[in-house]
Amino acid sequence: MGREKNASSWQDTVSDWLVSIIIAIALALCIRTFLVEPYMVEGSSMYSTLVNHERLLVDKLSYYAIDPQRGEIVVFRYPKDQSRDFIKRVIAVGGDTIEMRNGRVLVNGVMLKENYIYKDDPKGLNRSNYRKAVVPKDHIFVLGDNRNNSEDSRFADVDFVPLKLVKGRALLAFWPLSSIRVLKTDIGTEK
Repeated sequence: MGREKNASSWQDTVSDWLVSIIIAIALALCIRTFLVEPYMVEGSSMYSTLVNHERLLVDKLSYYAIDPQRGEIVVFRYPKDQSRDFIKRVIAVGGDTIEMRNGRVLVNGVMLKENYIYKDDPKGLNRSNYRKAVVPKDHIFVLGDNRNNSEDSRFADVDFVPLKLVKGRALLAFWPLSSIRVLKTDIGTEK
């Protein structure tokens, strides 16, 4: 009789552990699917704001309620190969007029003050131009902070990014620990 009680107790303990593990896995999957997801930066397109192999937390919940805003750093599925993710800064949103002249960005005719762009590139400052265009509804125009090394909305394979491809907003750099910080999203304008 004592053996049966011990066997039952052991089985109850294992059963409790299995249920706890299954619940923990289900919660982790829900959190990763709907709330936040870790993301690793690959490449230098967002340098010096973000560096290669830096790890971020991406907020996936906000964009269920609101659309991306100018200045936010977003992760999106690359339009030509949706198995790949890109990370860029939102420069203009649906309905905005975007233009680049000699590397300077104008949104709705106002020149942006972009303190976040990488200015010490050995290749020099980016002097690219982009035709005047209106960002379509439910799309965003994105640029990398390292303009000389960024595949972004200036190029046909990325172009205007449909909102349905946006996975989330980069909120926090958490690794390496020495570089923990909340990511700034402000875009200023020239006076």
